Amino acid sequence: MNRLRLSMTPAALGFGLIWTFLIVFVLFPLTRIFYDAFTNDTGSFTLINFWDFFTDKFYLRSFWKSMALGIATVFTTSVIGIAVAFLIVRYEFPYRNLFSYLTMLPLILPPLVGVLGFVFILGRAGTVNVILMDWFGLKEPVNFMYGMQGVLLVETVHLFPLMTLSILDALAKVDPSLEEAAQGIGAGGWRRFWDITLPLTTPGYVSGALLVFIWTFADFLTPLVLGVQDLLAAQAYLNIVQFVDRRIFRMGIVISALLVMLAIFFVIAARQYVAIKDYSSLAYSKVERRQLGPVKRWVAVGFLAFLMFVCFIPQVGVLLAAVGRGWALTPFPEHYTLEFFRQVSIETPKFIINSFVFCGLAVIMCLVIGVPMAWIMARTHAPGRNTMDALTTLILAIPGTAIGIAYVRAFNFPLPFIDIPLTGMWIILPLVLVVRRLPYTVRASYSSLLLVHQSMEEAAANVGASKLRTFRDITVPLVWKGIFVGGLFSFITSIQEASATIFLTLGGWEMIPFGIFTFYIAGSQSQAAALGVILIVLCALALYIVNRIAGTRVGGLFG
Repeated sequence: MNRLRLSMTPAALGFGLIWTFLIVFVLFPLTRIFYDAFTNDTGSFTLINFWDFFTDKFYLRSFWKSMALGIATVFTTSVIGIAVAFLIVRYEFPYRNLFSYLTMLPLILPPLVGVLGFVFILGRAGTVNVILMDWFGLKEPVNFMYGMQGVLLVETVHLFPLMTLSILDALAKVDPSLEEAAQGIGAGGWRRFWDITLPLTTPGYVSGALLVFIWTFADFLTPLVLGVQDLLAAQAYLNIVQFVDRRIFRMGIVISALLVMLAIFFVIAARQYVAIKDYSSLAYSKVERRQLGPVKRWVAVGFLAFLMFVCFIPQVGVLLAAVGRGWALTPFPEHYTLEFFRQVSIETPKFIINSFVFCGLAVIMCLVIGVPMAWIMARTHAPGRNTMDALTTLILAIPGTAIGIAYVRAFNFPLPFIDIPLTGMWIILPLVLVVRRLPYTVRASYSSLLLVHQSMEEAAANVGASKLRTFRDITVPLVWKGIFVGGLFSFITSIQEASATIFLTLGGWEMIPFGIFTFYIAGSQSQAAALGVILIVLCALALYIVNRIAGTRVGGLFG
């Protein structure tokens, strides 16, 4: 079936506008950051900046610690995420449907809110240490959180659902006859899983592992709150926000360029690795869930219940801090109030209003740009279509820290006619959110378009319907769920975004994550927690709608 070809019509104009957007707001900032990293003060090409980085013991240690943290997080999220996916897809046990929903909830917990919640409960003056010292006579508080172990805990709890989602669909499509054949020749459960099941989920697993690694590698707020500064992302932030030492500032740019280069390298390497083998199957038989024995059934329930208990520690901590007063050196708050919610929602409502305005604009722009992009990729042979596809994948992998710093460097010059830099205008925040979250809208719309056979659109065209009317009356009614889910997922992730926006926020533009960070740094922990609870409720509501419409279906990097 031939795909449509773009003609010199409004469609071609739209195609040009989309590429203009991608060139100006994606490629230009990234090019600028590479230019800064590979030139000296006179603009001459040099590698001395990278030489300085790789010969500095502190930065080198930060690099290897970041790599180790990323690998450790991939390992822990793999163990938990695969175990959860395997239990949900393959076995029947009590409360399976409830657990399949609850295990996705940590995704809606913004990392910054999660780390605050853990600190309230497991910090040196948190509930657990107070109980251990008051009730069990412990002399010194246990350091559960401050250090690499705390960062690993927060990242694992937040990111294991990403791994579960990435392999859930692949696990459900593994041809059961292959496992039955292996069982027939005497292969045990672990051998069948290791040799048959796990290799067939490689595309989903690699996609999830890559996202987890890059997310952990680029997160700077969690390490900073937990007192860990010798990580690459944390150093990028600290070096950029100081404007005193030009050498340190340039090191921040070099680190940002390194983050982008590593992301590109890992995406290409992962694509090449996935392309080595063919993972497709001709079998469409449904994998039957097995009944677990009485003991194994309750072991599964116990494992998932314990996992949910750990996952809900930060929510409980944030909620108690938001409604508690006089919570110091006591296991729980002594008094309860809604005063802090009133302060952040009525006295200083700018955080909430800005979040809705900026994220709402970002979602509208994502739909205006992302849906046509998906249509071009799915329905046309337009030149540059494959490049557009690769670019959306790359955007998903580039760390927000690097994009935020790239925008600071690229758009900090006066614009013609208005003599104001883009970094001095609030519109830069919705723009950077669009760039960060555009892939979600594109992927969701693209997947839905692939499910609609082109014969329906061709039938409409044969009876005289224009392309615009065919798109409006035939295509949109069939794909609106995918578009809506993509838009909502873009909203959920936009309203949590801090890594890119924190570099671009000026007075009066603060969004909820920025407010949480500044309240916490200023010692106003209850106000930070109140904003955190509001953020969790907003994300939970959006995720509930997504779950009602699309179930647990979420696309990955290679899906």
